[in-house]
Amino acid sequence: MTDQFSLTDDQIAIQETARRFTADAITPFAAQWDADSHYPVDVWKAAGELGFGGIYVSEEGGGIGLGRLEAALIMEAMAYGCAATSAHISIHNMATWMIDKFAGQELKDRYLPDLVPMDKIASYCLTEPGSGSDAAALSTTARLDGDHYILNGTKQFISGSGYNEIYVCMVRTGEHKVKGISCLVVDKDTPGVSFGKPEKKLGWNASPTAQVIFEDARVPVVNRVGDEGDGFKFAMMGLDGGRLNIGACSLGGAQRCLDETVNYVRERKQFGQAIGEFQNTQFTLADMATDLEAARALLYLAAAKVTTGAPDKTKFAAMAKKLASDSGSSIVDRALQMFGGYGYLCEYPIERFWRDLRVHRILEGTNEVMQMIIGRDLLRP
Repeated sequence: MTDQFSLTDDQIAIQETARRFTADAITPFAAQWDADSHYPVDVWKAAGELGFGGIYVSEEGGGIGLGRLEAALIMEAMAYGCAATSAHISIHNMATWMIDKFAGQELKDRYLPDLVPMDKIASYCLTEPGSGSDAAALSTTARLDGDHYILNGTKQFISGSGYNEIYVCMVRTGEHKVKGISCLVVDKDTPGVSFGKPEKKLGWNASPTAQVIFEDARVPVVNRVGDEGDGFKFAMMGLDGGRLNIGACSLGGAQRCLDETVNYVRERKQFGQAIGEFQNTQFTLADMATDLEAARALLYLAAAKVTTGAPDKTKFAAMAKKLASDSGSSIVDRALQMFGGYGYLCEYPIERFWRDLRVHRILEGTNEVMQMIIGRDLLRP
């Protein structure tokens, strides 16, 4: 930032690039993707050409080496068109960053040239049927057998499952709850890897979700990211950025609904005047805009802290994710109310954002877990 409160010229240029891309390639088509449960792989490829497949992947790894604030600006801009599409760009970036940050050179050379331009798309596999908020309780096992691991278990709620080519997976290689977790890169076509049926969801229909199932799947030891036992540490480091990104997606969706509402209340007439002329409408809009700007300011601050590795980065990432996702859902809900019955119709985008943003309070750690992180930090001696 040029000062505490302004974006640099480079950051503004990045933001404008993402906004133009969204206006051209996402916004006009998002409603149809939602209606058809269409996974817009062609859009990923176009995003990859802009560098959006390796936003915070190092330049040595082929990425564009930006910070977490720049990533948040991109996610926010893309979510203005479709929150589900933007969120999957975040997931791909987290998985790709993990390989770039922690893997050995051979693994980087094998995967990054396809992942950074999004010629191949990555999923991130941490959650299991029995381990959600208690992520370290995962039970998918990886038993060493010569120069391979034998994987058995199931991953749950995996975005892009069955469609994406690469799966960055947290698996159990030892008995210790935390230090027994390792990270493996698994190819889609690995024998013993299969996928559950696509889940029927409230929202995020443009991003398929399904189980990833391992049944004696043999994965080479050379596909391990970092050392045995380091996986959970990598997962937690990745979540700070993931929380910022999902918060940014909430900001983008909320901004879209606020803009749509402002335009609507200017035109909609009841009792002989535009409903925007009623003080109640103006007060509601004022609260929506204020909540949005407060959440945005905290998220940008948290992004700067994560980029610089500030000691309180995890607390601020949790605060920002909680405030942005809570505020985002609330803003969209108020937008729907001001649209009245029309807000409930698929003809308008409000109901789609109402459905899509609701899951942001669950993803990347529930907002209750965010409260735990913040509270424990405040009480630390």
